[in-house]
Amino acid sequence: MRAFIIVIDGFGIGELPDAKKFNDSGANTLKNIINNYDMRLPVMESLGLFSIDGVYGNSNTERSAYGRVAESSTAKDTTVGHWEIAGVVTHNAFPTFPNGFPDSLIKQLENVFGKKVLCNKPYSGTEVIKDYGKEHIATGCPIIYTSADSVLQIACHTDIVSIEQLYSWCEQARSLCIGAYNVGRVIARPFSGEYPYVRTSQRKDYSVSPPTKTLLDDFADNGYCSIGVGKIEDIFNSHGLTQSYHTHNNKESMDKTIQLVKTDFDGLVFVNLIDTDMLYGHRRDVFGYAQSLEELDTQLGILRSCLRHDDIVYLTSDHGNDPCHKEHTDHTREYTPLMIFGNRILPTNLGTLQGLDTIANTVRDQFNMPHGDNSVWDRISV
Repeated sequence: MRAFIIVIDGFGIGELPDAKKFNDSGANTLKNIINNYDMRLPVMESLGLFSIDGVYGNSNTERSAYGRVAESSTAKDTTVGHWEIAGVVTHNAFPTFPNGFPDSLIKQLENVFGKKVLCNKPYSGTEVIKDYGKEHIATGCPIIYTSADSVLQIACHTDIVSIEQLYSWCEQARSLCIGAYNVGRVIARPFSGEYPYVRTSQRKDYSVSPPTKTLLDDFADNGYCSIGVGKIEDIFNSHGLTQSYHTHNNKESMDKTIQLVKTDFDGLVFVNLIDTDMLYGHRRDVFGYAQSLEELDTQLGILRSCLRHDDIVYLTSDHGNDPCHKEHTDHTREYTPLMIFGNRILPTNLGTLQGLDTIANTVRDQFNMPHGDNSVWDRISV
């Protein structure tokens, strides 16, 4: 028996009731893409995407149990979203730094690096290397910036600072980010080439460890395979994984997932698809986002055709990232879709569900593990 959790990073389907608190009123990733691009998603449509409450579609070909999910955690970032999908609700959000990091932390970082740091402001990742890249190359000083999320990002040109050195600096920064500075992630952001520089695929995230055991631990502790694909290893700081495949883009991640479907094992595969968030949502590239979804839709059709009779796929997201949202370029506080499919699944409109941990508890129920009250397994299993 196997479960596949596939997370389309940053794929929201409408603002949550508390979106105003996050400056996200009006956010709707899916709807606003459709309003600007004639997007075709036949596989996801057949799984009920456009019949989910609030999406206002008219699909009549649902082959899944489908619904929308409201995040319980008080945040809208990748770490917290994935943790909740894996069963850990975060009641106290990680700290953010809208005015940059305080002098006390910056001085510690500069002492460790042996260099001054540049920027120290909330910034777009592509814009910060345009604005500070030349100074970085001239001085060798690392660029440090943040966003509306709880992140400390370090950007360096690969010709000036080696990947190994950048990763070492991130590890040292991670060790300093404790207490009031306990950001959710420290992120290595290497870039290369001539101006205007481009970011490379050698990004690496240094997350805090989950505060308690997660769904991944449940599988590993019970002798099952617990496999991460994409940046799952980074998000969970390797906890609970028996295998990990650190891919670089959505195509690689889906190719690896399809390859895993064709192999013989029992357990869980947890997949993060980063492109929709990192390449298109944050950059407000509606056309790139739409095309990425269309490419994914094709691969989902291939994956579905390869499933074993008892395989169950949970297709969802961790938060929104509306590429048409004008207030900022960060994640958006939205409902996320959930489509559960496989031969054992009864097509069902699940309505609106509270808590992304519904997914963890449903997977536990699927495998006869102890689970929370919000499992929907009894509603969807044949």
